Amino acid sequence: MTPTRIGAVSYLNTLPLVYGLRDDAGHFQLRFDVPSHCAALLHDGAVDVGLIPSIEFLRGDYVVAPGVSIASEGPVASVALFARVPVESIRRVALDTSSRTSATLVRILLAERYGLAPVFEAQAPDLPAMLAGHDAALVIGDNALYADPARLGVRKIDLGEQWTAHTGLPFVWAFWAGRAEALSPPVCEALRASRDRGVEACDDIAASYAAGDAHREAVARRYFRENMKYGLDERHRAAIDRFYRSAVAVGVVPAARPVRLAGASAARAEA
Repeated sequence: MTPTRIGAVSYLNTLPLVYGLRDDAGHFQLRFDVPSHCAALLHDGAVDVGLIPSIEFLRGDYVVAPGVSIASEGPVASVALFARVPVESIRRVALDTSSRTSATLVRILLAERYGLAPVFEAQAPDLPAMLAGHDAALVIGDNALYADPARLGVRKIDLGEQWTAHTGLPFVWAFWAGRAEALSPPVCEALRASRDRGVEACDDIAASYAAGDAHREAVARRYFRENMKYGLDERHRAAIDRFYRSAVAVGVVPAARPVRLAGASAARAEA
C-alpha cells in the first residue's frame, strides 16, 4: 500500500494535528514546510493532502477534511501586524512571504475597518528588516508568537482579534485539503483521530517544543490553551464564506465558492 503523502506546516500550531500521524509511516509520509509552500506542493501534485492556507482552496479543485482546521476566535497571537506608526497612518506594509491567507486578511482588515489601501510588498520574515523600510510588517507563525514588540518599539495588532471584532466570527487559518480521491473516509478519520490525540497531548507538545526553555514553554502552553482551536463546524464555514467574499472585494481572488467537504456524511461532521 502506498502511503498518503502529507504536506504539513512547520509551525507550533500544527504539531497537535500531526501528533498521531508521525508514527504511522506505513500509511502516511509527512513533510513540513511554510504554509505557502504547502499550498504549492498540493497544487503541483507533490503531496496528496496538504495543510493549506484557507485562501488556497479557491486556487484548486479540492475537498476539505471535515471537522479539522487551525482556527481562532479572538486573539490568535501568531498572526500580527507590527506597526511603528498609528494604524491610520500606515502607507507601506511588508508582507511575510510564508502565508497567503494572512496577507489577504491584512488587506481586508485595513480596507474594511480603516478605509486604507497601502502599498504592499512581499518580504522574507525578518521583522526588524521589514520595519526598516515600511510603516508596518505582517509576520506569522512562531516569528510573530515570540516577537517582543516592546523591545522593537512597535505595536502588535493581532489579526485574529481584529477579525472577530469586525465580524463576530472565528477565523480559519488553514485546513487539510486534497483531491477527492486522496481524502478518503479512512484518511479523514485518521486526521481527526490524530487531532484528538494531539489536543490531549498539548502540554507534552509544548514541553518538547521548548526543549527546556521555561519561557518558551509557557508561551506555547498559553497559546494552545487560549488561542488555538482545531475544529471545523458550521460557524467556521460561515467565517470562511465571509472571508472569501471579502477577498473577492479587495481583488485577491476573482470569485468565491463554498468549501466542499470530503465524504457524503462530511456536512454532519462535528468539530
